[in-house]
Amino acid sequence: MTDYDALVIGGGQSGLAAAHALSTRGLRTGLLEAGDEPVGAWPHYYDSLTLFSPAKYSALPGLAFPGDPDRYPRRDEVIEYLRRYAAGLDVDIVTGSRVETVTCERGVYTAHTAVGGSVTAPILIAATGYLGSPNIPPLPGLDTFGGTVLHTGDYRDPAALTGQNVVVVGAGNSAVQIATELAEVATVTLASRRPPKFLPQRIFGRDVHFWLTVTGVDRAPLGPWLPASPTQQVLDTGRYRRALASGNPQPRPLFTGLDDRRVFWPDGAATTADTVLLGTGYRPHLPYLTGLGALDETGRPRHRQGLSTTHLGLGYVGLEWQRSLSSASLRGVGRDAGRVADRVVAAARSRRALPIRP
Repeated sequence: MTDYDALVIGGGQSGLAAAHALSTRGLRTGLLEAGDEPVGAWPHYYDSLTLFSPAKYSALPGLAFPGDPDRYPRRDEVIEYLRRYAAGLDVDIVTGSRVETVTCERGVYTAHTAVGGSVTAPILIAATGYLGSPNIPPLPGLDTFGGTVLHTGDYRDPAALTGQNVVVVGAGNSAVQIATELAEVATVTLASRRPPKFLPQRIFGRDVHFWLTVTGVDRAPLGPWLPASPTQQVLDTGRYRRALASGNPQPRPLFTGLDDRRVFWPDGAATTADTVLLGTGYRPHLPYLTGLGALDETGRPRHRQGLSTTHLGLGYVGLEWQRSLSSASLRGVGRDAGRVADRVVAAARSRRALPIRP
């Protein structure tokens, strides 16, 4: 007898969506969350973070996002929404339970926690997101830079960097948004291998997510056919494009080197910097699966559309391009969670790993 029919690791939007999908399919479901409450990484994001999708497109299955459906919710609104969502789930949520390792014996998974406990289930869904594994690329001279090196995961608000010379590295939404915010109080350069690509927030009077939804692009199963994640486009009302065009922040090609506080640029120029802030994304945070043999040599899961290709009963929810453009977002993670739940439950019942209940 296992502790649960299904176990979810991670209590952010992906884990909550997975727990909802499993419990509504009749499974006794447990959820282990490392933090103090099941709201995932949202409290750790920068203060000004605002969703790029309107509230009407930013909900998990079974609970609409409250308030004006056309507004763009801020970080703290998302946190409160996830609290409400978790409170309404018919699952056992155990906070303060960081999973250190997972083992599997005879088709039963055992999650071993940092406090010495263990939990078992024949189905395991890994939904721990990305925040714990910031991507730090091998940038030229980064190890000899004499100033401060931060990642976007360390950034909260511009106050601490007021008056500094800051180089923000990246061309995605977070890098451009943070660089533009910082440029109001600091001298900011936005450095990237390729210039940012912009996508209008509104097209023909409608938010772009309306068009992504009605055309089916948002849910199209393109992920398995992509050799790598496409370059992220920056959703823009015009503010960011205008800011970069004005030189505040100043866009430049990626630097060729760093030495102490100096930054060397491809055109031969050299400037000084106090801080380099890396908007270079994250990698899947799945260290607890390392010993299981479920990850490749880079630490990424071996899967197809969220189903492990190495272990029966093991699934993933919340991976970028897991199945579609929206797989790692509030608006799309519920679809993936339902699909993964259907398949792992069917597989478990076919091998009689789950009891037959009325």
